[in-house]
Amino acid sequence: MRTNSLSVGVTGGIGAGKSIVCVIFSIFGAPVYDADARARWLMENDPALRQQISETFGEKAFISGRLNRNWLAGEVFSNNSLLSKLNALVHPLVGSDFEEWESRHSAFPYVIKEAALLIETGSYNALDKIVLVTAPETVRINRILKRDTHRNEEQIRDIIQKQLRDEEKGKHADYLLRNDGSTLLIPQILQLHAMFIGR
Repeated sequence: MRTNSLSVGVTGGIGAGKSIVCVIFSIFGAPVYDADARARWLMENDPALRQQISETFGEKAFISGRLNRNWLAGEVFSNNSLLSKLNALVHPLVGSDFEEWESRHSAFPYVIKEAALLIETGSYNALDKIVLVTAPETVRINRILKRDTHRNEEQIRDIIQKQLRDEEKGKHADYLLRNDGSTLLIPQILQLHAMFIGR
């Protein structure tokens, strides 16, 4: 059920900085829905989804009642067919969950939906505006190396190669935010905030 508030999607490739952008939006008062975190929660806590995942991926998908995230990620990362099956199970449920969440945050002029695969899953079509956070690949790799100490540069480049390129994502975006480490980020977000408030 859609509300009168503007629904704004924020997306970007790994290491682009969409999470810090959403933190800043939240400081300005905007409600933020973290679709990726919520998807993980639903995979562990929604009974029907748990059963579907178990039936699709087998008993290894859960260990002692907890989602076996590392194993599942390893299964789907290099297998597009399995990834599509997982997305088909999870993303419609996340979409419904977001709509219910949005209905409870309609007092603010706009809400933010943060999601890594906003364009790839087609869920951007249900939103009013899309913000794409961008950064040069070298900057992104350096950020991830500092953040994810369990990953090496080759693994990070592999992840980036499997994600939709910014040029393609940009075709569906209404606004671009440069988070390259030299362009000031807060003024860019403040400008969008003012636009969304005063639409």
